[in-house]
Amino acid sequence: MQFTVTATDGNARRGTIIFSRGEVETPAFMPVGTGGAVRTVAPEEVAESGARVILGNTFHLMLRPGTQVIKAHGTLHDFMHWSGPILTDSGGFQVWSLADSRNITEQGVTFRSPFDGSKVYLGPEESMSVQQDLGSDVVMVFDECTAYPTTYENAESSMNRSLRWARRCRDAHGGEDQALFGIAQGGIYPELRIRSLEALEEIGFDGYALGGLSVGEPTEQMHSVLEQITPQMPGGSPRYLMGVGRPEDILTGVRSGIDLFDCVLPTRNARNGWLYTRDGIVRLKNSANRTDTNPIEEDCRCPACISYSRSYLRHLFTTSESLGKRLCTLHNLWFFGALMEDIRGAVATGTLDSFSRAFLESYLGGGADVA
Repeated sequence: MQFTVTATDGNARRGTIIFSRGEVETPAFMPVGTGGAVRTVAPEEVAESGARVILGNTFHLMLRPGTQVIKAHGTLHDFMHWSGPILTDSGGFQVWSLADSRNITEQGVTFRSPFDGSKVYLGPEESMSVQQDLGSDVVMVFDECTAYPTTYENAESSMNRSLRWARRCRDAHGGEDQALFGIAQGGIYPELRIRSLEALEEIGFDGYALGGLSVGEPTEQMHSVLEQITPQMPGGSPRYLMGVGRPEDILTGVRSGIDLFDCVLPTRNARNGWLYTRDGIVRLKNSANRTDTNPIEEDCRCPACISYSRSYLRHLFTTSESLGKRLCTLHNLWFFGALMEDIRGAVATGTLDSFSRAFLESYLGGGADVA
């Protein structure tokens, strides 16, 4: 992996990440393909939306179908027919979400499979081994996601364990063709975040991520952490904000210096009939859309907007036709692809502040049903 910053606007950066499987222009949004697929759409359609890198998940793929099945095809890319780069999350967040069925020790985590209830163990070395078997282009260290709310002492203890695990991941990482990213924890406490980053930089990673955000803390606190901590992240490496994907949060992240984002919101919301537009979120199931012959968004070139009306899409949802979820997912993916392209253009021309103000004025104050 090679990373180059090509333009700056304040703390914001435009850059290029070069992988053996292709180039990714940053800032970039990664659609989430947790179990080896971006739900309801084909890999070729994901690429057509503008996405150049997607996310897979160690936790889910090790349980179903298992790395033996995937390795029989080659890599995760071959298994799911995606030719571009893939970043795999280590499974730490998913383990954190299983609070009622996990046991965390210094060695690792034992938990019950959410699929069949079987006892499963995952630690730093195991996470590295699974991700090597998957053949992903970016490997994430195994970390403990710090809960919110929590005390300073608990956040510090969690952060220190993540750092010890990060060093074990670095030692176990053997994929010469796989970039390894460290994850800074520390909750909402800036001092802990900075200490975490300094320790990760001493260990040495190819990229650096902020984890443990968007886990229940107020938006203002998340933005404060981003604005204080992101400029402290190593400038010569990609900076990744994990699991954050609301447009307003992406803009705050970009202005702070973040390069990579991922989130399930675009695809999950699409499957519930919540559609992103420059005028806010359209709730497709609202009765106002029953006879609306307009597209979701007038100037959008996605397959849904080119050929179908809001009325038709609402009909698909009310009659439980799966095509509705598919078309809405395509629209949301195209929306995020276009948003990131516009952000990159604004950074390159030094107009990010004015672009952000105009976008947010329309998005948060538009006529759609803003969530």
